[in-house]
Amino acid sequence: MDITPRQFEIIEAAGKILTSSGVSGLTIKNLAKEMQFSESAIYRHFTSKEEIILAILEYLALTIEERLQNAIQATDEPDVKLTAMFQSQFAFFESHRHFVVAVFSDGLLKESQSINEAILKLLGIIGKKLFPILLEGQQKGIFSKTVPLEDLMYILMGAFRLQMLRWRLEDFQFDINEVGNKMIQSALTLIKNK
Repeated sequence: MDITPRQFEIIEAAGKILTSSGVSGLTIKNLAKEMQFSESAIYRHFTSKEEIILAILEYLALTIEERLQNAIQATDEPDVKLTAMFQSQFAFFESHRHFVVAVFSDGLLKESQSINEAILKLLGIIGKKLFPILLEGQQKGIFSKTVPLEDLMYILMGAFRLQMLRWRLEDFQFDINEVGNKMIQSALTLIKNK
């Protein structure tokens, strides 16, 4: 999906509404008011609220792959790759807070099957990047093999999700990069071989 500059403006504004008012607050009327557009101007770019949410998730899926590709150096050790991967995510959401709700809101899961599938696609991209790092770490003896690889992947993804949810619930009042980095180091302490 190619996102035009105007569509990007709309999905950013939609993200801000999701953050401040939740899923129920995201309406075409509220979006038009936020952007000082007419509702028909919004409809020229998107046919529905669901299409806007799907565009947000598609944008995040496209950018996450590129961002993680740039953050992870092939020559780095697995623990350095893991740290870079999560630091990249924390840094992105620090500067794009309005997208946090789009990814970490349970309310979106009730919206539609298409949105559920888009969220699963996004999680799949993260898993596709995380799994090989954990596998390499176990194969090199850096990470413990006590926890099955797939479980370890979901534990780390869950810890990340919980940290982002807490940040959102606390109205972004703490430094997510600092707290996130501390979480990464704690996770490494748990999974690294002694």
